[in-house]
Amino acid sequence: MFRSASAFLPLALLLASSPAAAQIIGAAPAELAANPVITLQISEQLRTVPDQATLTISTEGRALKATDALADNRAKTETLLSAIRQAGIADKDIQTQGISLNADYDYVTTSGRGQRVFRGYVASNSVRIKTRDLDRLTGLLDKLTSAGATGINGPYFEIADPLPIRARARTQAMARGVAEATEYARNAGFSRVSLLTVQEGVSYRGTDIVVTGSRILSAGAPPPPPPPAPERDGAIAPGQIETGVTLTLQYRMER
Repeated sequence: MFRSASAFLPLALLLASSPAAAQIIGAAPAELAANPVITLQISEQLRTVPDQATLTISTEGRALKATDALADNRAKTETLLSAIRQAGIADKDIQTQGISLNADYDYVTTSGRGQRVFRGYVASNSVRIKTRDLDRLTGLLDKLTSAGATGINGPYFEIADPLPIRARARTQAMARGVAEATEYARNAGFSRVSLLTVQEGVSYRGTDIVVTGSRILSAGAPPPPPPPAPERDGAIAPGQIETGVTLTLQYRMER
């Protein structure tokens, strides 16, 4: 869990000259002098093991004619989609991302001069899938490559429903906010604070793993090891994802 906080005090305690204090509409300087305003920025981050992953898989067909390249790619894509469904991926978790058709050239040098040599056409199709069976992710990748996938990007780990985690982070951030604001108030000779405004931002961070063919590369430094989990069928480690909120809280100090 990651926490951070910053505080901004109006002049006299930095009384009334700060932008935060100026946002208290209708507050006279005398009122701010009697009850200064404090603005805190509280960040609360909770680390959680992801429960789903997305992958983008592509197929490729080549032929001298464009129509033949498209037909070749269509057949390969149908084979791949069949393998995806046989692996237990529901239709709602399968989405076509794009289809492309391009001329294919080789670049050769003849008598010191470079030139393009037409080789035919390349048709490709990419499909995005989502899986919640992370313990069998390596086996899924093996099935996809065996079914003809020529490119795999991912997996990108996610939390299916981050709202409960953000709610916990929000509760903790609010509790820290009032505690820290009260501490500032007491240090300044006041007894308590009252909440004036709340602004919220959310954050979501994780570590992605990029897969190309049989190579698996982790992007960035690995997170701290998670609690012991059931044995998985490969070396892919989902790690943990940080989910949380950043609150900007404004309080009035009171006697």
